[in-house]
Amino acid sequence: MYSSVKLCFLPLMAAIAMKACRLSSQDLHIFYLYVEKNFTSLTIFSISLILGWTLYIMNRPKPVYLVDFSCYLPPSHLRISVPKIMRHVRVIREQGMWAKTGEHDYLMDFVEKILERSGLGQETHIPEGLHCLPLEQTMAGSRKETTDVILGAVDNVLRNTGVSPSDIGILVVNSSTFNPTPSLATIIVNKYKLRDNIKSLNLGGMGCSAGVIAIDVAKSLLQVHRNTYALVVSTENITQNLYLGNNKSMLVTNCLFRVGGAAILLSNISKDRKRAKYKLAHTVRVHTGSDDRSYGCATQEDDEDGLVGVSLSKDLPMVAARTLKINIATLGPLVLPMREKLRFFVTFVKKKFINPKIKHYMPDFKLAFEHFCIHAGGRALIDELEKNLNLSTLNVEASRMTLHRFGNTSSSSIWYELAYTEAKGRMKKGDRIWQIALGSGFKCNSSVWVALRNVKPSANNPWEDCLHKYPVEIDV
Repeated sequence: MYSSVKLCFLPLMAAIAMKACRLSSQDLHIFYLYVEKNFTSLTIFSISLILGWTLYIMNRPKPVYLVDFSCYLPPSHLRISVPKIMRHVRVIREQGMWAKTGEHDYLMDFVEKILERSGLGQETHIPEGLHCLPLEQTMAGSRKETTDVILGAVDNVLRNTGVSPSDIGILVVNSSTFNPTPSLATIIVNKYKLRDNIKSLNLGGMGCSAGVIAIDVAKSLLQVHRNTYALVVSTENITQNLYLGNNKSMLVTNCLFRVGGAAILLSNISKDRKRAKYKLAHTVRVHTGSDDRSYGCATQEDDEDGLVGVSLSKDLPMVAARTLKINIATLGPLVLPMREKLRFFVTFVKKKFINPKIKHYMPDFKLAFEHFCIHAGGRALIDELEKNLNLSTLNVEASRMTLHRFGNTSSSSIWYELAYTEAKGRMKKGDRIWQIALGSGFKCNSSVWVALRNVKPSANNPWEDCLHKYPVEIDV
C-alpha cells in the first residue's frame, strides 16, 4: 500500500527535483520562507491526502475470483431411462404406494408425455432410495443422497485447487426443500474439520435461483473478511420430494428434477488472480414476492389427499416474464454497449410520451456476453428465454444439453452448463458469461463472470465421459 502511495507522488517529486536544479539561492530562500510560513497548512494537506488515499485502498471493493468449481457426477448405477421410469411407476402404483391405486390411469399417459417432451435424455440420475422397490423415502436415505452429492463435489474442488480446508473462512450452502438438523453446512464443517470461526450460512426455501443468491452472499462476505476463501455449495434433494399423488401440476416436478450439485471456491486473495478461472463482475437479484401472484406461483403444499408436493400456478409464465424484464432492466446498463443503451432509452421515451403501443426494445445481449448459462429448469423455460432474448441455437446449447444429460438439478444447473462450455474448449480469455436463474418467490437472479484466461476443464469434469456425444438433436 505504501509503495502505491510513493508511486503516485514519484512524478511530482521528479518535477520538483528538476525545477530545484535551476533555482537560484534567492529563489530557494523565498521558497523556504513560504514553507516556514505555511508549514501547518501544508502538513495538514499532506496528511489528509495520504489518509484519504489509504482509506480508499483499504475500503475499495476487493475483486472476487472463482478459483475453480466442481459438479457432482452420480455413479452409473443411478442412471435411469424414460422406459425404466414408467415401469417403475407402474410397479409403485400396483404395490399401493401411489394415492388411489387403480384410479386415474390417465395420469400415467400424462406422466409419459411430460417425460417424452421434457428434453431429458435416457441417462439422467435419480437417488438410490427411489431405485428401490418399495421406495425408501426415509430421512437416512435423504441424508445419504445429499451427503454423497455435497462431499463428492467438495472433495473434487479441494483436490483440484490444493486449498486446505483450514484456509476456508466462509461457507454458504443452499438447498431449497431439504434442510435437516444439523444443517447441511454443519455436515461440511464436521467432515472437513473447518475452523471454529468459520462464517457459515445455510440457505433454504429459495428455489432454483438460490445458486446465484449464494454467490451474491459469499461476495458480500468476501468484501468484509479479507484474504480468505469462500466455499459455495448448491444442491437439492430428490429422495424426500417425490410426489405420489394425482395432482397434475405437482407431478411435473417428478418428471424434471434429478440428482446433482456443485461446489464453487471463491477467493479475494490478490495472488489467486494468476490461477483463477474467472472474476466476478456483477450480481443482480430481483424478488417480486410482494406481489401475491408472484408469491403463490410455485408453492410447496398439501394436495386434496394430504400429500405434499410443489404446486405450479397458471400465473407462472406471466410472473417469470415480468420478473425477468426487471432483472434485464437492472443488468442492462451495467453490461450493454452504449449504442444499445441509447436504443433502449429512445424506445422507452417514445413509448412513455408518444405512442404507448410501441413494443419494448429488447437489447441485444449477444453484444454483452459470449456465453449464456440459462437455468435448465425445463424445455419450455429455455425456449422462452431463447425467444425473448433473441439468442441463437449455439447460445442455448449448454442449457439444452445439461437438461438432456442431467435433468433439472435445481440451483446447480448453471454450473453444469459452465462445465459444458469449458469441456467444449470455447472459453477464451476475456469472454463474458451470463448465468441467469429463475425460482419460486418469485425470483430472477443473474451473475456475470469474466474469464481471466483460456479456460480448460478441470479434472473430473462431469462431461468428460460423454462429451463426444454432444450436442445431440432434441426431438420436437
